[in-house]
Amino acid sequence: MNDREKLNALLAKIEVANSAYHERDAPEITDADYDALRREAEAILAEHPEWREDAKALSQVGGKPAAGFKKMTHRTPMLSLDNVFNAEEFEDFVARIRRFLGLKNEALEFVAEPKMDGLSISLTYEHRKFARAATRGDGLVGEDVTANILTLESLPRELPKDAPDFIEIRGEVYMTKADFLALNASQERQFANPRNAAAGSLRQLDASITAQRKLSLFAYAQGETSVSVAQTHWDYLDTLRRWGFAVNPLSRLVKEDGAEDFQTGMGAQRAELPYDIDGVVYKVNDLALQNRLGFVGRAPRWAVAWKFPAEKASTVLEDIEIQVGRTGALTPRARLKPVNVGGVLVTYATLHNEDEIARKGVRIGDVVELQRAGDVIPQILGVLKRGEGQPFKFPDHCPVCGSLAVRVDDDVVRRCTGGLICPAQIVERLIHFCSRGAFDIEGMGEKTVREFHDAGLLRSAADIFALPVHEAEIAGREGWGEVSAAKLSAAIAARREIGLARFIFALGIRRIGENNAKLLARHYGSYAHWKQAMLAAQMVGSDARLELGSISGIGPAIAQDLLAFFAEEHNLATLARLEAELRVQDEQAAAGIDSPLAGKVMVFTGTLSMARPEAKARAEALGAKVTESVSKKTDFVVVGEDAGSKAKKAVELGVTILTEPQFREMAGL
Repeated sequence: MNDREKLNALLAKIEVANSAYHERDAPEITDADYDALRREAEAILAEHPEWREDAKALSQVGGKPAAGFKKMTHRTPMLSLDNVFNAEEFEDFVARIRRFLGLKNEALEFVAEPKMDGLSISLTYEHRKFARAATRGDGLVGEDVTANILTLESLPRELPKDAPDFIEIRGEVYMTKADFLALNASQERQFANPRNAAAGSLRQLDASITAQRKLSLFAYAQGETSVSVAQTHWDYLDTLRRWGFAVNPLSRLVKEDGAEDFQTGMGAQRAELPYDIDGVVYKVNDLALQNRLGFVGRAPRWAVAWKFPAEKASTVLEDIEIQVGRTGALTPRARLKPVNVGGVLVTYATLHNEDEIARKGVRIGDVVELQRAGDVIPQILGVLKRGEGQPFKFPDHCPVCGSLAVRVDDDVVRRCTGGLICPAQIVERLIHFCSRGAFDIEGMGEKTVREFHDAGLLRSAADIFALPVHEAEIAGREGWGEVSAAKLSAAIAARREIGLARFIFALGIRRIGENNAKLLARHYGSYAHWKQAMLAAQMVGSDARLELGSISGIGPAIAQDLLAFFAEEHNLATLARLEAELRVQDEQAAAGIDSPLAGKVMVFTGTLSMARPEAKARAEALGAKVTESVSKKTDFVVVGEDAGSKAKKAVELGVTILTEPQFREMAGL
C-alpha cells in the first residue's frame, strides 16, 4: 500500500470515529487509537503537504446537529484542540507559537485548566439576560438545547450591570462520577462513561428527562462579545466567577517552564477527583496574542491539550462480531464482559482488521488486557489468560448477504463483493447519501433510512426522491404523523438542487471524501463535463484518463476507484434516475468565499512586519492559495523588505505586486 492509499484508509477510519463519538455519543475506538490514527496521518502529510486539502477528516470538529433539534449558528466557531503527550511535544507547541509570532526570548504565560470530558456548550446572553444555549455540533452549527440547559440550577439567569449587551460564554456540561454510577444503577440502559451520560442527558428532546439527571457546568471560554471584558484569559475566568459561573478551581496561571510540574501534579490527583479528566488544556494567557495566533484547520494555535497516560484493566472477550460498511469493508469488533476502567463501563472495543486479530492472537473466551487512554472504549493490548476458544477464523463470506469477501492486493481490509445486492452496503450508502456533507436531508437520519429500507420504500438513492409519493403511507407508520411526513417531503424537495461537490461526495465512491469531491468539482466545473470525462476515461490511453491523473491530489488509486464506479451498469442506472429527479449546480454557481483574495494564488517574499506564517494563515483563511514559487498562474506577490528573486520574476511575468500595507487592506487587517 503506497502513502496515498495509507492516508485515505486512515482518513476513512477517522471519519467513522468522529461520527461515532460526536453524533451518536457511542465511541467505537479509544482516544489512544484515535490519536494514533491522526498522528500517522499527519506524518504522511508532513511528507506530502500537497495532499493536505484532501484531509478534511483531520479538521472536522464535532458532528452534525441531531435531527429533532432546532439548529443554531455560532457567531464564533466552536473548534477543537490539538493534542500533545509529553514535555518534548509541549515544548514543540511553544516553539511553534514563537516562530509564528516572531518572538525571541520573552517568556510565555499560560492558563492551565483540567480537561473536562463532557459536552461543549455555548451560552448566549443578550442585554445581560440568558437567551439561549447550543451544543458545539459541527463547530459552526449546533443544537438548540435552551430548554434543557435551563434545568441546571447552577446556570446564571442574569449577568450584572457591567456585563456586555451581548456575549457568548462557552463551557462544558459534565456529570460527576458519583452521579454517573447512580444513573446507571437506576435504569436498564447503561451509559459507557460520564461523558456519554452527560451528552445523552442534555440532548433529550424532552427537557423533563434532562431535569431528572444531575448535570454540572464549568465555564472556561469566550465566544462573540459586543465589548471586550478582559485583556487576559485569567482575568476573563475571574470575571466569570464574579458573574456567578462555576469555574474549575484547579485552574492555574503557569509559565511555560512550569507546565510539566503542573501536569505531573494533576496526573497524581486525577483518580481522586469527583469528575473525569483526561489531561490539561494550556492556553496562551494574553488575549491579544490569541487573536494574532488565530486557528489552523480545526484547532487554535494558542491552545493545546496535554493528554494523560493510559489506564489499564482486564476482562473476558465474550465474542467477536463482524460489521459491514458502505464500501463492503468487514470490520471486527470485540464484545467484552463489562468492566469498570477508572469509572467508565466498557463493553466493546475495535479489533481493526483480521491482521490485528492474528497479531494479538485473541480468541473468544480469553482474558484480555485493556488500555484506556481517554474516557471511551479502550484498545486490547493482548491476552493475559488463554480461554477454551479456538483461533478466530475471519469469515471469507459476508455475514449479511453471503457474498464472497476478499482482500485485494495489499489491502488490510476484507470486503464483501456483493455490492448493491448486500443489504448492509445498501443501507450504509443510503445513510451516507443523506448525511450532512452530502445531501443533508433533514429527517433522513440512520434510524429513518433503516426503517424505510426494511419497509421496502428505499432500495437506491433515487428512491429517496420518490418518498413524497408515499407521504400518506409514511404518515400512518408508527411514530409518524401527517405533520412529520409533510416535513420530510418538504426537506426532500429542498434538496432537488445541489452543488456538484456535494453530489459527487454523496455517491459514496470509495476514497472520494469531501475534499476529493471538491477537487473534482473545481476541475470539471459541471456534472455533465465530469460524467462525460469519466465515461471517456474508460478507454485506455484516452486524454480524459490523462486529465484525471493530472489533477493535484487525485492519485492513481483514487482514479482507479472513480473509473471502477463508472464501469458498473447499476451505478450508471442510478445516475440516470437521479438526473431525472434533481438538478446538479455547476461548481461556479455554487461558489465560495466573498473576499478579494478568494481563489487567488499568492506568494510572499522579503521581510514583513508580521510573521510570515501569520500572513500566510490570514490569506488562506480568506480563500487564497499560498505557494512558494512565482509562475504565470500567480495572481499576487506580496513583497517586504529585501525582496529577492521572486519579486524580480513577478515583474518579468507581469504578476501584480502588492506592498504589505496593500495586502493588509485587502485582508482587512
